[in-house]
Amino acid sequence: MTDTQNPAVASDTELDERPDVDATGSGLDLEAVLAERDRYLDQLQRTAADFANYRRRIEQERAQQRLAANEQLLREIVPVLDDLQRGLGALPPDQQESKLAEGMRWVEQKFLTTLKKHGVTPIEALGQPFDPSVHEAVEAEPAGGDTVVAVYAPGYRLGDGILRPAMVKVGPGDDGKTAKGTGHPKGRDRGHRHDG
Repeated sequence: MTDTQNPAVASDTELDERPDVDATGSGLDLEAVLAERDRYLDQLQRTAADFANYRRRIEQERAQQRLAANEQLLREIVPVLDDLQRGLGALPPDQQESKLAEGMRWVEQKFLTTLKKHGVTPIEALGQPFDPSVHEAVEAEPAGGDTVVAVYAPGYRLGDGILRPAMVKVGPGDDGKTAKGTGHPKGRDRGHRHDG
């Protein structure tokens, strides 16, 4: 037989002479094993953190995609709410307490509740300082000023963004901040009651 077919087995004295052999004869250095373990543990922890970040990022992207998908539909629904509110405002005073007016107010409330459920909230405008990021000035008083004195169409936020800016008239501030003649349904007393 040749040496390649029958390798020589190391004797106990040869094992004792090797510096990297521990007392058990395994041939591995404990420090090297611990260092390798620590390296693998660190890699595992980094991978787990990367995966958690990935999942969080994907969930945020999905939420943004849902919001964007709903945005176009919500943009089309808001003018319908405007028309309903204009209809309520156009009712003669003697019909403000009629069954028709009551039904229209209930539909208005359902619209507002549904919009809120989908992240749409109204923008406060009347009496507020004019802010071009949430208000669109469609009229300005000749006297100047930087206060919203009338709201022609309410504005709405969608999440952190703007679904539609409020269409407003800008003028000098009024201490009373009344909503007379604003064209905004919340500025008029429509005499509506919300009895369950």
